[in-house]
Amino acid sequence: MRVDGVPYLFAGAPSLAPEVPAGARGRVGKRIQFGRDLSQSLLETTPTRSRFYLKGSGIRLIVEFLSPVEPGNLRSQAIPMSYVLLTAESLDGNPHDVQIYMDISGEWVSSFNPGSISWASVRVSSSNDDLQVWTVYPSQPRLFAEQDQLPAWGTVIWATPRFSGLTFQSGPDVMVRGQFVRYGRLANDNNSSHPSGNDLPVFAFSIDLGRVAAAPVTVPLFIGRVRTPAIRYLSYDLQPLWTRYFPTWREMLGFFAADVTGARHRADMLDSQIMADATAAGGKAYAGLCAIALRQAYGGTELVAGPGGKPWAFLKEISSDGNVSTVDVIYPASPAWIYADPAYLGMLLEPLLAYAEAGGWPKPYAEHDLGAAYPNATGHNNGIEENMPVEECGNMLIMAAAYLKRRPATASAFASAHYRILKKWADYLVSDLPDPGYQNQTDDFAGHIAHSVNLALKGIMGIAAMAQIADVIGNIADRADYSALARQYLSFWLAHADDPDGRHLDLTYSGSDGGDGTWGTLYNAYADRLLGTNLIPSTIQAEQAAWYSRKIKPFGLPLQVPHLYAKTDWQMFTAAWLSAYPIKNDLIQRVYAYANTTPSRVPFSDLYNTITGRQVKFQARPVQGGMFALLALKPAAEMAMQRPKLPPETTPA
Repeated sequence: MRVDGVPYLFAGAPSLAPEVPAGARGRVGKRIQFGRDLSQSLLETTPTRSRFYLKGSGIRLIVEFLSPVEPGNLRSQAIPMSYVLLTAESLDGNPHDVQIYMDISGEWVSSFNPGSISWASVRVSSSNDDLQVWTVYPSQPRLFAEQDQLPAWGTVIWATPRFSGLTFQSGPDVMVRGQFVRYGRLANDNNSSHPSGNDLPVFAFSIDLGRVAAAPVTVPLFIGRVRTPAIRYLSYDLQPLWTRYFPTWREMLGFFAADVTGARHRADMLDSQIMADATAAGGKAYAGLCAIALRQAYGGTELVAGPGGKPWAFLKEISSDGNVSTVDVIYPASPAWIYADPAYLGMLLEPLLAYAEAGGWPKPYAEHDLGAAYPNATGHNNGIEENMPVEECGNMLIMAAAYLKRRPATASAFASAHYRILKKWADYLVSDLPDPGYQNQTDDFAGHIAHSVNLALKGIMGIAAMAQIADVIGNIADRADYSALARQYLSFWLAHADDPDGRHLDLTYSGSDGGDGTWGTLYNAYADRLLGTNLIPSTIQAEQAAWYSRKIKPFGLPLQVPHLYAKTDWQMFTAAWLSAYPIKNDLIQRVYAYANTTPSRVPFSDLYNTITGRQVKFQARPVQGGMFALLALKPAAEMAMQRPKLPPETTPA
């Protein structure tokens, strides 16, 4: 930003050319680091946005990153765009000349080879303003391929309204940035040649706000990526869901740009509701965890038009395996949708159910995922994948039952449509329990485990969930059978899970494989509260709560002996299960302390060390939707009553 001719840095760490060659096309003589910064006075984080407050030379600049989350509004939720809002105002009572600069680089398309990209500068009309748009895309796109976790096809969209004072330019990073620092404007030039050497191509906007006084002046920018098609599902190429509402990305962008005021208003309402609910459920620290988790949960998912145009959602297992719609990633993330938008959970479950029902998956238990690498949901018809038989059957049944509880209007139709496959998975659990053999489970980084107390409980809760699913369609016989089996298996579980010292549950049944004296975080007990099955005695809750209070570390509760690492999602599941005990607040406070003070500068990691607060593995994963575990326990009627009313959608094309 330039204030009265003096340039200040407010984001990034750019280098620039102190002398701009004639026409901004010549060779760069040298590069220098920009050294004068605005000072940050505040960071405000809500579930839908991050606002950075910066000041210098008598001006305050607010940089707001708004990624709308639109529960119940498929048209808006399907748009793969975010807002960047820049607001400037005078702090010292004097007017100041202000110009603001922002760019994106070719790294948004290719971090390996900036020379492999192309770009164009275009104009797009919206109902409010004409837009100046940079489009950046691979020169040789590869459909359904990735490069360093970036799509190898599609177009990055970077846009802002056209108004007096806007200039734009592309070219080598040091030249374009140097142009703004030196002159306070850009050359309205689309330089289509690729930079050489270490220079990156950048695509920049400069906005001259003129004389800025006490009245705030806000400029919106819009950024996103469009990919058509979006997903390969088995033999189908599925289009993004936004194509049902808009014939081209230009119309979609025009709508998104014109909707900025409405989107901000809806975001305000959603933020207020979530923060109020979270504060009531677990205090300010818990609200803080929810504030940094919601966008991460939604951001790992994508809405598409499924077969017949039906809305489906897919999830990417970010930063770990990269699988498509991993069941044991959707499950820990599911509280975010159970609380905020139960229909969205249904859209995530549908593709998994449809694949198994089509007969491609050959095993008697639920699949682990829909494809080894996003966005190729091509299945595993050979049965070879990271199999987790009890884990995934339990997860699918628990999520299906939770969805049915919170979507009564569609519950009967959903349960009837998928009853056969859900019953098949429940019957697998019946045959494999009450003592699971040597199996993999969701915490695969800890290795396979035999006779697992926690995994057995997941399966038992899956059987109890099947009883509820049967009840929805009025199958009284199945409801009675599965309910009785769940109680029978839980009796076995109670008899074999307790440690000989009587103070806690072991990691494995009856001390199997040297398990006496061991313990783990019993996060699978959360389903007992989520579904209201009330199978686990209060004596077990009291026992585990007391034990965890003795074993908790400065930054949380270790996942299991002998490790010191913990999972954020499972700790919030445990806090919700034990919400009547002091350990609930202790877990919340320590997970918050980790998130707030970790020296690991990565997007919210879910696996970290409870002594050092450092990341162990994983980042930016949607499993952080598990922060909403407490809020997902709210009665469905209460959540529906409090949810903001939304504007009607346009009928899909």
